[in-house]
This record gives sequence, C-alpha cells and structure tokens, in this order.
Amino acid sequence: MFIDSHCHINFPELAENLPQLLANMQENQVSHALCVSIDLDSFPQIQALAEQHENIFGSVGIHPDDVDAKETTVAEISALASHPKIIAIGETGLDYYRLMGDLEWQRERFRTHIRAARQVGKPLIIHTREAANDTLAILKEESAASVGGVMHCFTESLEVARAAIDMNFYISFSGIVTFKNAISIKEVAKNIPLERMLIETDSPYLAPVPFRGKTNQPAYVKHVAEEIAKLRDMSAAEIGAITTRNFYQLFKLH
Repeated sequence: MFIDSHCHINFPELAENLPQLLANMQENQVSHALCVSIDLDSFPQIQALAEQHENIFGSVGIHPDDVDAKETTVAEISALASHPKIIAIGETGLDYYRLMGDLEWQRERFRTHIRAARQVGKPLIIHTREAANDTLAILKEESAASVGGVMHCFTESLEVARAAIDMNFYISFSGIVTFKNAISIKEVAKNIPLERMLIETDSPYLAPVPFRGKTNQPAYVKHVAEEIAKLRDMSAAEIGAITTRNFYQLFKLH
C-alpha cells in the first residue's frame, strides 16, 4: 500500500471528479492522502473532505507565495489545527524563486506557523525554494525540531536533506524524481535513510512519468515509489510499506 503525503484534491480540477479520484486511489493501492492547505479561505473545504472521507487527512496553513493573504496568528492556526483530522501545519516555509524585494513578511509568516505547530504539537509541512539556508536557519531558531515535519517536494541537495533530517524532518519525493534530468534528486533518494522518506504527488501538479504534463492525482504516487525502488534496488511494495510506516509515525496516527 502507498500513501500520498501531499496533494491538493480540494483544487477544482480534482474536486469536481472526486468519486473517480478516490476509486483510482483504491485501484492503485493508495490507502490514504493528506490534502494540504495553501490558504485559510479554502481551509473549510479541506476540513470537510477530511470529515467526509476516512482516508483523507488535512493540514492548515498559508503558502509562502501568497502575497495577498491576510496574515494569520499563532492562536488562529492553533484553533483550526485542533480538529483531529487536521494532522499538520502548512504548507509553510520560504520561496525566493517567484518573489523579489524585502521578504521579511514571508519569514515572519513562517515563524508564526512554526510557533503554532509547537503550541499544538503537530508537525510542519515545509515548502522551500531557493531559500534553503534561511529555511534551515529559521527552523533552528524557532526550535522546530521539537515537532519535526516534512520537507515536501524535495529539490535541494543531499547536504540540505541531511541538515533537515538532523532537525527531525522527513524528506518527501514527488513525481520530479521520475524525470530523466532530475539527477541530483535521484541522488538524494538513493542516499537518505529509508526511515526518513515519504512519497507524494503534489497533485494536480508534477505528474510522474508516464503521465508527465497531465493532471496529477494521488493514485499516481505509486510511480514515485516505483522509481525510488529502482534507484535503491528494492521493490515498490517495500518502499510503499516503509513510507506508509513513516507517515503514520510522523503524523502520530495509529
């Protein structure tokens, strides 16, 4: 069995076909999916999905790219995260790729999410792009290791992966690991400890080979597992079992 540790099935292109999406998950042995929040306006949709479907979990947070979002507070995130099916805080982090200028607001938003995670004792879902050093520094300054979390859709170096693992974080691989030119990401997937690995789709984005360029969905996470299995000379079933166990451990599920 496999678990999609990061998807956005509340987005319109997936939500409008939800029964088929859930059936595809079952057909491809994907037992659970974590639907990840990118803003508070759409959070009620995520909570509703998690309440209506036993195998869907949710998170709460504001994406670092969202320039226009009304800033939140530790108290607000903590209150929303108190729901038992909301198992993580995020996605949060830093993104210096799309945005220029003074990004102190982004770093402050990130700190707010970390403080909320520590308050409620739930792990973080981290988005970092061209901001690895600052991301790691803030995680350290805010004692994020006490709750841990996952570096989602990992595209950084092995050195960054090891630094994150040292701070009690897991490394999650998306469909990018199946791309022929993703040499450095394949290298990370080959070398990090198996007990610190998760798999994800980030659907509707980043569909793995052989669906590259199409709309992604949680059922396709098995292709991520198959690629990592090849890289590590293991079976996809073994990768599925390990990453499923890791998911349950990180998110304190039984």
